[in-house]
Amino acid sequence: MPQRARMVLTSLLAFALASTAVACGSADAPAKPNIVLVLTDDLSMNLLPYLPHVQEMARNGTSFANYTVTDSLCCPSRSSLFTGMLPHNTGVFTNGGEDGGYKVFHGRGDDKSTFATSLQQAGYRTAMMGKYLNGYNPKSDGIPPGWNEWDVAGNGYREFTYDLNENGTVKHYGKKPEDYLVDVMADKAAQFVTDSAAQHTPFAMELATFAPHGPYTPAPRDADAFPGLTAPRDPAFDTLPSSPPPWLASRTPLTDKEKQTIDQDFRKRAQAVQSVDKMIGTVQAALDKAGVRDNTHLVFTSDNGYHMGEYRLTPGKQTAFDTDVHVPLVVTGPGVKAGATVNQPAENIDLRPTFEALAGAATPAQVDGESLVPLLNGTSPPEWRTVGLVEHHGPDFDQTDPDKPAKNSGNPPTYEAIRSTGYTYVEYANGAKEYYDRTTDPQELHNTAAQLPPEKAQQLHDTLRAMVACHGAAGCRH
Repeated sequence: MPQRARMVLTSLLAFALASTAVACGSADAPAKPNIVLVLTDDLSMNLLPYLPHVQEMARNGTSFANYTVTDSLCCPSRSSLFTGMLPHNTGVFTNGGEDGGYKVFHGRGDDKSTFATSLQQAGYRTAMMGKYLNGYNPKSDGIPPGWNEWDVAGNGYREFTYDLNENGTVKHYGKKPEDYLVDVMADKAAQFVTDSAAQHTPFAMELATFAPHGPYTPAPRDADAFPGLTAPRDPAFDTLPSSPPPWLASRTPLTDKEKQTIDQDFRKRAQAVQSVDKMIGTVQAALDKAGVRDNTHLVFTSDNGYHMGEYRLTPGKQTAFDTDVHVPLVVTGPGVKAGATVNQPAENIDLRPTFEALAGAATPAQVDGESLVPLLNGTSPPEWRTVGLVEHHGPDFDQTDPDKPAKNSGNPPTYEAIRSTGYTYVEYANGAKEYYDRTTDPQELHNTAAQLPPEKAQQLHDTLRAMVACHGAAGCRH
């Protein structure tokens, strides 16, 4: 064979082998890790004892001790999670109206750049199941960019009698036990894992439950669980902080009836999360069966917390107290340090760049968050933020809002807050301020804003103002 012909044949053979390696995955190149995000709704820290699979995740992975949300409200928090941006950059501050909800998120084009679009472009098969954004209508609204599998409900809070948009086809589910939404999600999630693994395709899936959001509907099998369970009676229960902000100052002690309702509701919430815990087990079993669990990151968190009797408030959220803004974040997966706790401040804006880093995808410049991968691997980045930002618009009087505060549940006016590992500082639009030194006052019962030295007060104000105006990861690192 002539030398030139031999060279051409050799080149063609090498190209064919390289193409096969790319298509099938080179034996030398590690496969991209899969990502499964379990996002619960209104799950507070005090429900963790009732989630054995999450406790197991904490033993096998890393927990974040200072993980906060950008607002203790569903739509703003989820918008930040999808985009990696703070509310002042997403434009989503509420669940509906001119400054929030799916309409604003979609109208501003926020859905065109999310962790889903990044991962899909990086070759991932993506799935969204359960709850998307407040105001999304499964019958009339389409499938946003970035998703290969779409199984999303509108009003699924009751867990029964809901509509599910299944890849563009709307299916109605009724009142049978097998129609329970979290269980439906679990079955679909297991199938998605099986199919993706069979295709040898990396996958990313968000399982966004409505549970344990009110009306706190447990699966029928769990309706009698935890007999006699009552809400925790921590020092903040039925106690006003000193120098409370005006919206809270007039709150009177809880009545016996309010306490009874709180206890009943807490028990129902503990029952409701049993289905979530079972779903995690179902997904883990599917990962095991498909042989991909060792290469899968499993992430557990919540869109916001929930107070139940603390500060004399009946069940609700939307405050800057830790009961509402501080939520769990537990991660397992390849390279994640086992049994570790990260103390550095983290926020839901960090999940998008984390997923992108894991997938080997680029993070857009407009993203405010930063990858948590170094922290997951047990190392401390040389530069990291010292505070997380909370931005809230209120009070909420929207009659169509499923999160509209009930009487005595707390309905604060507009505020911004920063939370560090040791303090929480809040400024309200009406001029009121709060400062809690959580190192000496972990229950946040002593508002000492008025006693702060002038220099300290100015520094806190300046940091907060800088955060409220920040753009991009470097600019939001304060």
